Amino acid sequence: MLYLVFQLGPDRFAIQAAQVVEVVPVVNATHIPRAPLGVAGLFDYHGAPVPLVDFAQLALGQPSRKWMSTRIVLVNYRDQSGHAHLLGLLAEHATETMHRSEGDFIDPGIATSNTPYLRGVMSDAAGIIQRVEIQNLFSETVGGNLFREPAESI
Repeated sequence: MLYLVFQLGPDRFAIQAAQVVEVVPVVNATHIPRAPLGVAGLFDYHGAPVPLVDFAQLALGQPSRKWMSTRIVLVNYRDQSGHAHLLGLLAEHATETMHRSEGDFIDPGIATSNTPYLRGVMSDAAGIIQRVEIQNLFSETVGGNLFREPAESI
């Protein structure tokens, strides 16, 4: 399988490329007041509003750095009912891909309830890479609020 590799500080992460729609440059986002942790706002993608999640903010509690290699990774996110939605993931140093089998990622022996999106690790010459599972980025409540059905008109 092909994976897109990105970083948070010195740590590397991988997303299965089949979940990636497109990698685009960082654009200005419209901030949403009182949005959940990690939700950086909305941005326009070909005329449609797309939620933008700052992976560094979600995982580390600090915003992504604005490197030349920081990108928005557009991914397919499936809500609890199975509907696919576009989601922008702000990721630092999102410039590398790698081929690995799913079996190359093993259980690290450490689990936290705060990071359900981390699904195994692997090592290469540069160190450890953690696999990110897009479907587990948010709790059901946060995911439901990002992609809730529009209210009916009264």
